[in-house]
Amino acid sequence: MLTEERDRRAVRIELLIVFAITLGLSGASSLLSYLDGLLQQAALADQKVALNVTTTDIQLIDFLRQLLGVVRLVGWGALGAYLLWRSGIELRRIGFGRTDKKDWLGGVGLAALIGIPGLALYLIAWQLGLNRAVLPSAMDETWWRPIALTLSAIGNALAEELLVVSLLLTRLRQLGVSENRSLLISSVLRGSYHFYQGLGGFVGNVVMGLIFGRVWQKTNRLWPLIIAHALLDIVAFVGYSLLRGVSWLPG
Repeated sequence: MLTEERDRRAVRIELLIVFAITLGLSGASSLLSYLDGLLQQAALADQKVALNVTTTDIQLIDFLRQLLGVVRLVGWGALGAYLLWRSGIELRRIGFGRTDKKDWLGGVGLAALIGIPGLALYLIAWQLGLNRAVLPSAMDETWWRPIALTLSAIGNALAEELLVVSLLLTRLRQLGVSENRSLLISSVLRGSYHFYQGLGGFVGNVVMGLIFGRVWQKTNRLWPLIIAHALLDIVAFVGYSLLRGVSWLPG
């Protein structure tokens, strides 16, 4: 724990700056999107939101734009890792060293634990009118679409777990914030930038944050979280693009 007030102030400023330009800003924008949806004439369940969309009819430019989006996400995650490393914390201490078999098994297990109940919660919330219809992919059919969607899923996983788990929880621990309170802060932040989906998206991701954050606090391993998150998004993004039009799926 940091004891010098100068060091504590520096950590607070660091967190404020990092999240003001990354996921904290996304959370504020997401909340405005949710409020805008509530004020529309159409019911929330009748509104749609697409996560991965075609940006232009020119395929090469669209592909490059999708890749730039991935670079931005990886850059956000790298920023969190760099700040920890720059302050003298080795990345293996936050569980971001080499992966092993246990990391992959843990990641697959976490994905199964979160994925099935998460899908059920989303569908229930949508049926109750608490959620927008989320389209994980609305991209045109191209040969590179699965590649772009997979890279986007990996980028999301790296950005979120490196920032919302490793950076935030480590810094809050250094500030002397209790483990439970830190976990709640991290989980609410995770839920906040999914608020554009609706109340179901917020609650579901808060629960995911509570599970992921506690796993990290107990095991100090980050790779299972990244692997699980990537798998969840790959199944959602690529799976939806293949199953789009199935009757029980929104959109």
